[in-house]
Amino acid sequence: MGESRNQWDGLIVGASLATLDGAHGYGAIENGALGWKDGLLTFVGPRDALPGDPITLADEVIEAKGWITPGLVDCHTHLVFAGDRAGEFEQRLQGASYEEIARSGGGIVSSVRATRGASEEELLVQSLPRARALIADGATTLEIKSGYGLDFDGERKMLRVARRLGEKLGVMVRTTYLAAHALPPEYAERADDYIDAVVEWLPKLHAEGLVDAVDAFCERIGFDAAQTRRVFEAARALGLPVKLHADQLSDGQGAALVAEFDGLSADHVEYTSEDGVKAMAAAGTVAVLLPGAFHVLRETRLPPLAAFREHGVPMAVATDCNPGTSPLLSLRQAMQLACTHFRLTPEEALRGATVNAAKALGLADRGALKVGMRADFALWDIDRPAELCYWLGGRLAQAVYASGRRLM
Repeated sequence: MGESRNQWDGLIVGASLATLDGAHGYGAIENGALGWKDGLLTFVGPRDALPGDPITLADEVIEAKGWITPGLVDCHTHLVFAGDRAGEFEQRLQGASYEEIARSGGGIVSSVRATRGASEEELLVQSLPRARALIADGATTLEIKSGYGLDFDGERKMLRVARRLGEKLGVMVRTTYLAAHALPPEYAERADDYIDAVVEWLPKLHAEGLVDAVDAFCERIGFDAAQTRRVFEAARALGLPVKLHADQLSDGQGAALVAEFDGLSADHVEYTSEDGVKAMAAAGTVAVLLPGAFHVLRETRLPPLAAFREHGVPMAVATDCNPGTSPLLSLRQAMQLACTHFRLTPEEALRGATVNAAKALGLADRGALKVGMRADFALWDIDRPAELCYWLGGRLAQAVYASGRRLM
């Protein structure tokens, strides 16, 4: 076959566009047109501004209705794991707290046992349906953390599975090293020794191309600020960006700590102080809101949303997909929960799952519909963008594209 003479690989016409191009508003274009070539957007604008007949412009022309948004970016997940923790869900409903369950051998450590016991292939098979569910509801970029291995082989296995998921499903996966997630049983009462091991494993895994960023759980049931700082210093020595599970259960000044290291994001942040917010603003650190965990744990302490707005801290929204506290398989549902629990506007929630989520991963090539950006987008069966946060569940995505290739 000869090479195509058309300008573009694909073109969708007729649907409205929520470009999110600009600091405020949806950047709406009614009766729009979206063209792409070689995985990048080549035209974003009104249909009547196309430089010719659509048939002459692209190899594939699709007439569509509804709305097109940037592909959703899930910037905080733990979706690679084995087993589940439905039993702990029942315990919490009967009155046990998250901390009580963790201290009695449940929580993260129970997922560690199951994940260590699974082969790499078993872990891949169990994780694939979760990743596919996120993609089916509009996600085109996934962040996936380790943290259920808590030994070198287990962490390596998780990160390898995360990489394989991206390759198999055709989406970008950003891997995050989270060995400082919990203290494994073999290091009981020896947290500093365990941090020594975490720091030792990092360069080995980085050398294998398995680590894009480094995270830690800085909390009274996790690791203290001094231990977290050691992990961050090891990341800095390798030129790796950092992020942090910060101030979820108490104000451990985690947000200020990650900002000190110019961190990409501080995540959870329910107890972050005004000083922490100011530090994040100065560093350009994104606040990642995780309403799934807030919902499942039936928390009542809201993140300092007014302070984030006042100081111009970007707010991202993510699923925190994990087996214990946020078994959430839809980023759109996370957006809905962010509106319901945190009172975000639908526009803020959509920006949180696109523009700001991309920023939380250090990615400047996605999150908005602009010429030159990656052709990552979702076509939705909706009449207005607010519906993405209005409907509880259901199937709204007509099609999802990553780098111009249709995923579903």
